[in-house]
Amino acid sequence: MHDLTNQIKQKALELGFHKVGIVQVEDFKDDTTATASLRSWLDQGYEADMAWMANPKREDIFQVMPEVRSLICVALNYYTSHARLEGKEYAKISRYGWGRDYHRVLQKKLKALASWLETQGDGIEARYYADTGPVQDKVWAQRAGIGWIAKNGNVITREYGSWVFLGEVLTNVELERDSLGEAPRNRSHTQHCGTCTRCIEACPTGAITQPFVVDANRCIAYHTIENRSETLPDAIAPQLNNWVAGCDICQDVCPWNQRFAQETDVSDFQPYPWNVNPTLEELAEISDEEYERRFPASALRRIKPTMLRRNARANLKHVAGTIASNSRRGQS
Repeated sequence: MHDLTNQIKQKALELGFHKVGIVQVEDFKDDTTATASLRSWLDQGYEADMAWMANPKREDIFQVMPEVRSLICVALNYYTSHARLEGKEYAKISRYGWGRDYHRVLQKKLKALASWLETQGDGIEARYYADTGPVQDKVWAQRAGIGWIAKNGNVITREYGSWVFLGEVLTNVELERDSLGEAPRNRSHTQHCGTCTRCIEACPTGAITQPFVVDANRCIAYHTIENRSETLPDAIAPQLNNWVAGCDICQDVCPWNQRFAQETDVSDFQPYPWNVNPTLEELAEISDEEYERRFPASALRRIKPTMLRRNARANLKHVAGTIASNSRRGQS
């Protein structure tokens, strides 16, 4: 399968993926590390309201595709060099949501790769996922040598930092694994964060409870994207720091991102101009109609208009409180 493996990698790069790695499922059939970590995370309730994280298929790749023998893992760089304006009046939106919905971009490329693969021989089957199925994509990406899972839970690549989207194609073909000069099992545990704890220290809500463990209940990204409640928790709202859609704090402070981030060549990830520096005031009063106009084909559509208004208003309330507090101190 050496020739097919090389052809797959070449095809993935031709389709525009920036990194591709291949892992044999058999190499990790008896490795319970990832499953144990997931169960521990769930046992502590760190998934918050994301019930889908407890899907048992996530623990066993054979429940996703019984015939699977290999995973083709890919990464797509989405970084753009646009900078956010400083100022209490500006809302912050995570970089992942600045441009076109990454699911659509990834799925189009993954579908093309999977469809091509199935034409390469009789009986070849392929399924693809772009953050859309019960697959531990970060775990498999690490096993395939795409990068390593960092202390903030993101996958960091040497070439692009953590500004990458992950996807995978599952296939019943036993492809040639990537060796990368290391035994597969050892490679799966290799990470290069060293003694750095910048992401842990920078998180205003203490969501990174310990290295490699993130509690969604404390995570700004979770609360601004997934929390459907009318109001945000009192422990979170004052710590939003103007974030209304996701949060990039732990990525912005990462030395790997500061040193190695590079502009993407995917035009779809260039920001819609109104996504980089909107104001809190405008988002606090955005109408459903304006929401539809401003967020077409956007991953931000997971954040409903009522939630976006809620997030912006929570920030404004804190900003107003801070200004009033400072004013009182100045008068005393």
